[in-house]
Amino acid sequence: MEEKKIKTELLDKDAINRAITRIGHEIIEKNKGASNIIIIGIRSRGDILAKRIAQKIAEIEKIKVPIGALDITLYRDDYDLNSKIQIKATEIPFAIDDKDIVLVDDVLFTGRTIRAAMDALIDFGRPRSIQLAVLIDRGHRQLPIQANYVGKNVPTSLSEGIVVQMSEKEADDKVMLSENNSQRRN
Repeated sequence: MEEKKIKTELLDKDAINRAITRIGHEIIEKNKGASNIIIIGIRSRGDILAKRIAQKIAEIEKIKVPIGALDITLYRDDYDLNSKIQIKATEIPFAIDDKDIVLVDDVLFTGRTIRAAMDALIDFGRPRSIQLAVLIDRGHRQLPIQANYVGKNVPTSLSEGIVVQMSEKEADDKVMLSENNSQRRN
């Protein structure tokens, strides 16, 4: 894996928490409550954010919001059957028919990950709506996909990257801007 040179820190733990709180409130407002919402995170950091958003909504609305996790590896348009990509479990232990799904990811870039996630979700049923919440929107869309809820818009160049660290996987919560030349497709 290519080494990423960190240019600057964009969000610290407190800023991430504020973004999650704001996103939670916006989801509740747009959906007129949380009674029909299901939150599904895209592995491997979207699922962490989904749990945090669901927890925030539960604190505000005093109801438990169903949470799922989605692995989209086999739905990607750049998936290579010969590659050594590890497929993680998809966990959607409830019906999604006629529900308002809030799909959660850490970074929105080209839109290809979200397209793959929507394809995967449709295999589970027919939701009433699919909404998108992301921590960072960095631009450079290749598909006509836009987030409904955004923690922070960070215009980047194609030679820059976004590094998201969550305390569940790394030492602390933070989002950083990196300088790298690899083209990761999100």
